[in-house]
Amino acid sequence: MPKALCLVGAVVAVLLLLVFGLDLGLKFPFHRDSPAMDIGMLICGAALGYASWMTIREQK
Repeated sequence: MPKALCLVGAVVAVLLLLVFGLDLGLKFPFHRDSPAMDIGMLICGAALGYASWMTIREQK
């Protein structure tokens, strides 16, 4: 079960990076209402992806 949760975390991180990266770059999903929120969510997505990746590597 913990490995599945790490994979879910990695998928959520990719989705965060994709959605908020598109919003920051192309104004697509949210019409760039708050660039500070976009940048903050990109940082959070990158941190979640890093934590998930390190935890998956540690479990092997």
